[in-house]
Amino acid sequence: MTFKLTAREKSELLGEGVITVILLLLLNLSILVLINEIIRTNPGLERGIFQIKESITIGPNNYRVWSYQNFFIFFMVIVDIWVVYWRLMRRYKQMQLRHIISELHYIANGHFDHRIPFTLKGDHQRVVDSVNALVDSVIESMNEERKIEQSKDELITNVSHDLRTPLTSIIGYLGLIENQQYKNEADILKYTHTAFLKAQQMKSLVEDLFEYTKVRQASTKMSFNKISVEPMLEQLAASFELEAEKKQMEISVKTAPKNLKVEADAEKLGRLFNNLITNALKYAKGGHHINLEANLVGQQIVFKVSNDGEPIPAKSIKHLFERFYRVESSRSKATGGTGLGLAIAQSIVELHHGQIRAESDEKLTSFIVTLPMVQAKNKQQAK
Repeated sequence: MTFKLTAREKSELLGEGVITVILLLLLNLSILVLINEIIRTNPGLERGIFQIKESITIGPNNYRVWSYQNFFIFFMVIVDIWVVYWRLMRRYKQMQLRHIISELHYIANGHFDHRIPFTLKGDHQRVVDSVNALVDSVIESMNEERKIEQSKDELITNVSHDLRTPLTSIIGYLGLIENQQYKNEADILKYTHTAFLKAQQMKSLVEDLFEYTKVRQASTKMSFNKISVEPMLEQLAASFELEAEKKQMEISVKTAPKNLKVEADAEKLGRLFNNLITNALKYAKGGHHINLEANLVGQQIVFKVSNDGEPIPAKSIKHLFERFYRVESSRSKATGGTGLGLAIAQSIVELHHGQIRAESDEKLTSFIVTLPMVQAKNKQQAK
């Protein structure tokens, strides 16, 4: 939208031009009268001007056109035009600035969806662009702050709900024992065993919550070291071997090349793949294989943790890494999942400046992690 003056501003600008012209004409007339008076009272100067005039001729007929009055008038007309233009442009830019300030006041009064709509030239346009960019930045920060506050509220609500459920069961079963509402010792053992399992569920949630908040903090310290990929994956596979056998599943490891190394925080990287393998063991219903793969692609290593269990519905893929999200609410009750495992995994990947995504079809469900071989800071130091 092109900047336009109001009718009042146009009148102001016209008045400014008229007043400037009148003042310049009076000034020119005063200077001309003063020069004439100086020449009249100085005969030598008058004779010198006359001789100059006589010596300047134009054309074959020696036509004389020079006159100091004409020269002065011509010179002053040029100067006057420049002065009028300068004053009008100065006033015009002041009006532009006034409009910018008015728009700023309008935005500051709470109209944060408004932007300065007109386009200008030069420095004023840079001011307009800067103001609009600043407002966009402020709005983005406000929205981000609202999301953070909403996220905190959701976190408290979810944690309260997930803690209350097992806590209610613990209090209920221990209450039966406290009130001696049991028939025999077998009932007492049954009640205490149930309370114990619920307490373990609470402990698991608290530990996952602590880990999640720890990896989400901006001040999280990372200890990057060179890690041999194949031995790490082999060790992880061995640690889950017994659990996999109970579920009639087999864990295989494959890396290319064999001597692949990645610069990472060993503890956090272990937690990342621990969560992904645990997730596969819990939710790969009907599956028999879990594959751990690592391949070098350019300057990045692509890890893949896949299983041949039931596919994840397409509508759930984009929500998998949201905290407390479960594909099926009943699955978490059956498996004891907290809904934080994949959110923790994503945070660890981000701390390593990588990416994580999920794919699922009838054949395989895969979690694909892409990490740089060398962290950027250490890469710059190496140079």
